Amino acid sequence: MKARGQFRAFPATALLDGIRTPWVDLNGPLGLVSPTDLGIKAGRAVLQRARLDASEVDSVLAGSMAQADFDAYMLPRHIGLYCGVDQAVPALMVQRICATGFELLRQAGEQIQAGEAGTVLCVAAESMSRNPIVAYTHRGGFRLGGEVGFKDFLWEALFDPAVGISMIQTAENIARQYQISRAAVDAWAAQSFARAMAARAQGWFTDECVSVSNEMFEAPGLLPRGIRLPRGIEAVTEDSHPRATSPQRLQQLSPLYPQGVQTAGNSCAVVDGAAAVLMCSAERLAGRKPLAWLRASSVVGVAPEVMGLGPVPAIRLLLERAGLSLDDIACFEINEAQGAQIVAVQRSLGIAPERLNACGGAIALGHPLAATGLRLVISVARQLRASGQRYGVASACVGGGQGMALLLENPLAVA
Repeated sequence: MKARGQFRAFPATALLDGIRTPWVDLNGPLGLVSPTDLGIKAGRAVLQRARLDASEVDSVLAGSMAQADFDAYMLPRHIGLYCGVDQAVPALMVQRICATGFELLRQAGEQIQAGEAGTVLCVAAESMSRNPIVAYTHRGGFRLGGEVGFKDFLWEALFDPAVGISMIQTAENIARQYQISRAAVDAWAAQSFARAMAARAQGWFTDECVSVSNEMFEAPGLLPRGIRLPRGIEAVTEDSHPRATSPQRLQQLSPLYPQGVQTAGNSCAVVDGAAAVLMCSAERLAGRKPLAWLRASSVVGVAPEVMGLGPVPAIRLLLERAGLSLDDIACFEINEAQGAQIVAVQRSLGIAPERLNACGGAIALGHPLAATGLRLVISVARQLRASGQRYGVASACVGGGQGMALLLENPLAVA
């Protein structure tokens, strides 16, 4: 029987360029910055890097999961307008939780393929720090002696009521299913930190990131807005979470659940950040070599209680329909939602560890929900460019039970 899921091939869709802000730990220097302003910063930066005038953008797609500001509904539109995109160009909010960044590129590819747009600005921004304390049941007031329903949106969003467990517990389910030990999970986490530290020492992230500093954003006919960092901080220049660690140090941390394998040290870091990518048709390249070609996308559903396994069927469907094998893929970037989850995915697919998350993953760098997919794609594209190899895959699991994957091709390696 044909594998279930959605697959889309993109014969001539280019990833012109991409950039991100540093990923910064919860309540750090970016903790009070609106995700809209982080998105504007990233969007302006990618336009400047690509030397593309904003007037050439035909569509704006933006993603953000949390209602982290009062104008969150207008985040895509505000990002487009303050990036200088023409007022006639529409903007759309896109959400697929942890795969939102991938979904941005998939929808951009579809718009380009359909002839609806020649150039699409894709931006994802997430302020985990500004996730609100909310109540959904008090619009009519408070009853005497009734329950007060204010809860932490960030914490509650990690719980899936369909199966009655948290995202961390889905990883514990996977650990039991695949007999993954605490030692194996900590070893992977230590490797993630070591790779991120090595990549930083080699200057790998320097070209990938744009510094964030105090800045005002202005556009004709609009009120000014901008970024204001805490007093005494002039700029944020690098990711804050990577640090030297070891399996022995990680082993000292208490599990989040009794007899579990997941800890604060071997789960993805909670961070704030934004990323932006410019997608365009082959015709719009005008002789320029893109950073990568987007060749295909896949998205599938999996059981919610083991949602972290989503990349397994997503990658299998992607490669099967694209006519490729695992051996054809030079590098994989798969989101490290939890340590047990990424170990299970690596073992299930049989990916050689050196081909997976070579510059560290979300355990070391962090996972700003909507923006993660764009970071993974940018990393794959840059690794292919640096190595001269042809194909790479970016993938992620999705809360609620989904997996998504994108196939990228190095334009310099195409015969």
